[in-house]
Amino acid sequence: MLAFLSSHQARLGDTARAGILPIATLLLVIFMVLPVPVTVLDVGFIANITIALAVLMVALNAAKPLDFSSFPTVLLFATLLRLALNVASTRVVLVEGHAGPHAAGQVIEAFGNFLIGGDYVVGIFVFAILMIINLVVITKGAGRVSEVTARFTLDAMPGKQMAIDADLNAGLLSPEEAKERRQEVATESDFYGSMDGASKFVKGDAVAGVLILIINILGGMILGIVSHDMAVGDAAQTYVLLAVGDALVAQVPALLLSIAAAAIVTRVASPMDLSGQIGSQFGNPRAWIPVAAILGIIGLLPGMPHFIILPIAAMAGFFAWRMLRHDQAAAAPPPVQTPEQTNHIAWSDVTDGAVLNIEIGYALVPLVDDRKGAPLMQRLTGIRRQLSRELGFVVPLVRVKDNMALAPNAYRIQISGVTLGEDEAWPEDLLALDSGDIDGMVEGKACKDPTFGLDALWISPDKRSEAVVAGYTVVDASTVIATHFNHLVGLGAAELFGMDEAQGLLDYLKERAPQLVEGLTPKPLSLYQVTAICRALLSEGVPLKDFRRLSEAMVQAAADDAGGDRPSLDAIVDGVRGRIGSLIIQALVPINMPLPVITLGAELETLLAQAIETGGGASHPVEPGLAQKIVASVEEAARPIMAEARRFAIVTSPTARRTLLRLLRPHLPETPVLSFAELPDDKAVEVVAVVGGQSQPLPREQTEPTEPTGDPA
Repeated sequence: MLAFLSSHQARLGDTARAGILPIATLLLVIFMVLPVPVTVLDVGFIANITIALAVLMVALNAAKPLDFSSFPTVLLFATLLRLALNVASTRVVLVEGHAGPHAAGQVIEAFGNFLIGGDYVVGIFVFAILMIINLVVITKGAGRVSEVTARFTLDAMPGKQMAIDADLNAGLLSPEEAKERRQEVATESDFYGSMDGASKFVKGDAVAGVLILIINILGGMILGIVSHDMAVGDAAQTYVLLAVGDALVAQVPALLLSIAAAAIVTRVASPMDLSGQIGSQFGNPRAWIPVAAILGIIGLLPGMPHFIILPIAAMAGFFAWRMLRHDQAAAAPPPVQTPEQTNHIAWSDVTDGAVLNIEIGYALVPLVDDRKGAPLMQRLTGIRRQLSRELGFVVPLVRVKDNMALAPNAYRIQISGVTLGEDEAWPEDLLALDSGDIDGMVEGKACKDPTFGLDALWISPDKRSEAVVAGYTVVDASTVIATHFNHLVGLGAAELFGMDEAQGLLDYLKERAPQLVEGLTPKPLSLYQVTAICRALLSEGVPLKDFRRLSEAMVQAAADDAGGDRPSLDAIVDGVRGRIGSLIIQALVPINMPLPVITLGAELETLLAQAIETGGGASHPVEPGLAQKIVASVEEAARPIMAEARRFAIVTSPTARRTLLRLLRPHLPETPVLSFAELPDDKAVEVVAVVGGQSQPLPREQTEPTEPTGDPA
C-alpha cells in the first residue's frame, strides 16, 4: 500500500510539474489581453524580480554551461513575462494614471519615488544609463561570445564524434558511455546555438522597453491633457513619473537576466562553481602583495583620502599574509613520527589488494607513463572490458608496478600472487610475427611470441615497412604484453571468480528473475557451492554470460542429484554442462559448421572405465604408463588439425570425461573435453581421429590392462 501511494504521489508530482508550463503560458496571454487588477500586477512584478534573481544564482553556481542547459528557454519565458507585465502596466498607467502615482500599484510607485526621488527627469536619465549598460555593454558582448562559441562548437563537432568513435573502437569506452558522450556533444551544440538566438531576446526586450516608455509618456500626456483636462506640467509630472517607474521595474530584472546570460556563455568548464573558480585563481599571495604596496604608496601621497585608501591597503596586505601562511602550511613536511608510530605495521603494509598484477622492469616504465600516452594502460582497459563481456563477470582492476628485481625488459603476469607467465619486451622496438608465409628476411633479434609460441623477431621501427612487405605481422611492445595478458587471464579466469562475484551475478539476476534466484540459493545450493560450480565451469572454458540459463541448469542438476544430504559438486557440474551443451559448442564452431572431434576407441573407453572403477574416486586413477601413452596419442591425433588453426574437441563418455580432462589439461589446456551427453542432437559432428581405435590403434602393450601399483592416485 505504501509503495502504491508513493508511486501514485510521484505520478501526481510529475503531472503537476508538467502542467505548470502550460498554465504559466496561459497567464502570460491573460496579462497581455485582459485587464489585470493592480494587486495582481504588483505580485507579477515581484515574481518577475524573483525569477530573475533565481536565474542569476543558478547561472553563477553552474560548474559548466551545460549544467543550465534550459537557460535559453527560461530566458524566453522570462522575457515574455516581462513584456506581458509591461503591456498590463501600460494599460493601467494610461487608464488610471490621472488618479495619481498610487493608481498603478505600489511597486511602480515605490520605484518612481524611492529610486529616482520622485523626479521624472532623473528617472529618464537613470533609465537611459541602465539601457546603455544592458544593451550596449552586456547584451552585445554576450551575444558576440555566444555567436563565436556556437560557430567553434559546430566546427569541432565532427572531430569530437570521431574521437568518441576511436575511443569506442579501442575499448576505452563502453557503448553506453559512447552514447552518453555523443548526447553531450549534441546537447552542447544545441545549447550554444540556442544561446546565440536567445541573446536576441534580450536585445529585443531592451528595444521594446524604450518604445514602451515613449508610448507611455506620449500616450499619458495626450490622455491627461485631452481627456482629463490636466495642465501640461501636471500631466508630465504624473504620467512621465509612472512611465519611468514602470520602465525601471522591468529594466532591473532585464539587467539581472543579461548578467546571467553573460555569465553562462563566458564560463569555462571547471569542477567548481564560478565563486570557487574565481576564489581559487585569486588566492595567490603574489598578486595581493603588490596591490597592498601600491595602495599604501598612493594613500601616503599628499592630498589623497588617507583614511579610505590606507585601510583598504591594510586589508589587501592582510589577505596576502593569510594566503602566504596557508601556502607555507600546505608545503610543510609531514611531522616526524615517534618510534612507536615508526614501528607500527598496518595491514596495508603486508597485503596487496590487487588480484591482477603485472610487474615490469624499469625499461618498460615508458609504456605506463602518462606523459607518453600510457599505451599499455589503455590496452589493458580495453582488454578488461572485452574479457568482462566474454566471461560474464567484471574482471578486477589490473595493477601495474615496477619491480627492480626483474631484468630491465622483463615483465611478469600474476593472478593472486601466482605467476602465470613472464617474458621480455623492448618498448622502442616492434615484434614481427612469422605468419607462416614469409617472403624475405628481416634483420632482428630472434625470439618466440610469448602468447602463441610463434617464431618472431624484435625489429627496429625503421624496418616496419620492410617486415610488412616480407609477410610478417608487426605489433608494438604494449600489444605484445596486452595480448599475453589477455591469453593468460582467459585461461586463469576461474582464479578471478570468488564469492563476491557470484553474489554480484545473483543480485543482478534477482532484479530480472527473483523466483529463479530464490529457488537456487541458499537452498538447494549455498553461495559457496554456486561459486564453486561457476569456477569449475570457468576452468573448463565455459563463460558465465548467460547466467540465467546456467542458474536454471544448476537448479535442475541439483534436483536430479538431491538423493543425498549434500549435492555432489562434480555431479552438478556435469549435469549443468549436459544442459548447456549448445552454449559450449557455439563457442567452438559456427552454428552452420560441423564440430571436429577426436574420440576414443571402444577398447580404450573400456580401459578408462575399469581404471575409474578400480580407482575408487581417485583424482588420477589411470596407471602412469597408460596415461602417458594416451596423452601422446591424443597429441599426435590433434597435431594436424591444430596446424590448420581449427577449433576441435575431444569427446568421450560421461564417466571418463572428468578423468580424461585432468589427464590432458596440462598438455592441451585450450582443448575442451566433452561428453556425449553434451553434444546437441541437431549438431553435425566430424570425427577427425579415433584414439585407440581403427583410425589410430594404440600399441599392443597399451591395449592390455595393467594392474595399478600402489595408490591409484
